[in-house]
Amino acid sequence: MQQFSTWLLKWATRDLEKIPPPLRHAWAMTMQLGLVLLANFLSFALRFEAQITPENWQWMLRGFPFIASVYAVGFLLFGIQRGLWRYVGFHDLKLIVSANVASVLGAYAVLHGLLKWVGYPRSVLIMTGLLSIMLLCSIRVAVRVLRASARGRVGAKIRVLIVGAGNAGEMLVRDLITNLAHNYLPVVLVDDNPAKQQRTVHGVCVEGGIDSIPALVHRYAVKEIIVAIPSASPQLMQRVLAATGNCRLPIKTLPDTTQILSSSVSIRQARPLRLEDLLQREPIQTDLQELHCLLQGQRVLVTGAGGSIGSELCRQIATYRPARLVLFERYENSLYTLELELREAFPHTDVRAIVGDIIDPPGVTAVIQACAPQLIFHAAAHKHVPLMERNEREAIRNNILGTQVVMRAAQKAGVEQFVLISSDKAVNPTNVMGATKRVAEYMAQEMSRDGHTRFTVVRFGNVLGSNGSVVPLFAEQIRRGGPVTVTHPNIRRYFMTIPEAVQLILQASVRGQGGDVFVLDMGEPVKILDLARNMIVLSGLVPDRDIKMTFTGLRPGEKLFEELFEQGERVEATSHHKIKRVVSRIPFRADELNRRLTELEAALEQGGAASCHHQLQALVPTYCPSRSKQVS
Repeated sequence: MQQFSTWLLKWATRDLEKIPPPLRHAWAMTMQLGLVLLANFLSFALRFEAQITPENWQWMLRGFPFIASVYAVGFLLFGIQRGLWRYVGFHDLKLIVSANVASVLGAYAVLHGLLKWVGYPRSVLIMTGLLSIMLLCSIRVAVRVLRASARGRVGAKIRVLIVGAGNAGEMLVRDLITNLAHNYLPVVLVDDNPAKQQRTVHGVCVEGGIDSIPALVHRYAVKEIIVAIPSASPQLMQRVLAATGNCRLPIKTLPDTTQILSSSVSIRQARPLRLEDLLQREPIQTDLQELHCLLQGQRVLVTGAGGSIGSELCRQIATYRPARLVLFERYENSLYTLELELREAFPHTDVRAIVGDIIDPPGVTAVIQACAPQLIFHAAAHKHVPLMERNEREAIRNNILGTQVVMRAAQKAGVEQFVLISSDKAVNPTNVMGATKRVAEYMAQEMSRDGHTRFTVVRFGNVLGSNGSVVPLFAEQIRRGGPVTVTHPNIRRYFMTIPEAVQLILQASVRGQGGDVFVLDMGEPVKILDLARNMIVLSGLVPDRDIKMTFTGLRPGEKLFEELFEQGERVEATSHHKIKRVVSRIPFRADELNRRLTELEAALEQGGAASCHHQLQALVPTYCPSRSKQVS
């Protein structure tokens, strides 16, 4: 008996998908017709109480070929031989019932209507259909049950806690139970909906809500957690992360609803929970038609193409098939890598990589005249705040004078649109970097009044994973075993991912009419301390136990809270709900602004740091370098 059970287990769990479909369907059809004939025999036995007369034996044997033929046609019409028995469900059972009802009617029409076999018992035809339904459904359910029971006996499994007992959670549990190729065993579910608690999903109990995760992890010896809520908000993800903070377990999640669409949920779709999943922002709606009109067939130049924002700009621009994409960058290594990537991904796009520096007026002019861009995205800038505090002259030279060089060359060459990538640090700046960006905004607004070129400013905050951001720093500190250094327990910053920032930059560019300052919706500011803790938990470690956290104090030029608008600026809505237009006045007339820029350039050439700083403060009335020192 044990050997038979083992054989039956192997038969039920073998991988029939490896058999070619025609042979697999023929095998299934043969087995199903055998069960139909068994049902027909049992029907005669039941009808005549196991006392089948020779005459009825003759009717049964003469009817076998016709019964088998009619049922074969019915099964083929409804396609019940194509379903995988391991995944049998209500849809399969409905098809079996429909096929058998049709076959009973067909058998009656053939035997009584066509052949005029009035002696063939009508009750046998009906009982054959009923017994056939029972046998065909039973064998499928048996295979599924055998596979499910076999699953726990085949090798060691990773014990999984699933968050979410909705449709996605149900499909995920079913996939883990029925597919032996997965090395996972669902042992418990959690869901905050009280109506779902203390119920079971395919035999797996819903024990409680998200807050009960730590106790359930210990009770069920859980080794991994999967969030099966495709529509989960960042707030819910943060709750899950907070609940599992001391468990030291890997956390995975399913793609959002737009990625899953109508397909079935599978463990193959699960991916590790990422920092981006915790951002408090809804997905960006991109108008592809607008961007095609902006970029398709156009000649586009991107300065600072090797940087985080610049390189992503190039990738996204290339998808809209520009006539020419010019990569302007002074660091040859990053430029070379990006050029290879774009040439391979977009072989039909004219990609030109040019090594150059924006503070070289003849070089910039020559490039713009030779490449004749219709659209320029100016992403080249020094952005590292503490470093620019110690290198003020270089920040001024690059971010102000270099930007002025590119703007003048673009205007002289008749470039149609110039998009300046600005920063939230330009608003009430407390550091040199922010002040230089504010001056660049002034120049863009002023130059848009004179000439053919439309100058557009796009202002936003930090991007996750960009060069110089805290995310790579924290990741390296965690890799080394800590400590993770945070400047202040209350410091907050706006964050968005690099791809979504670039999407909004492109969308804002469509709306630029000249002299516009657009501000991107950055969502809610993120507490850097929470960011650091989340990164530690996502690494499978426990904050303050596995990785120490220390506070180092605010750095030069740093403030606790960044701002997106200055006092006195008027904020207007645009056709894109995540992009705002800012209406503000430049504090100087055109001649006064040009005079102050000339004085700043002269101070820079003379090399006096104090003089440069004085001229920068004169250019930006809201620049208050002592503000960060006053914050406690």
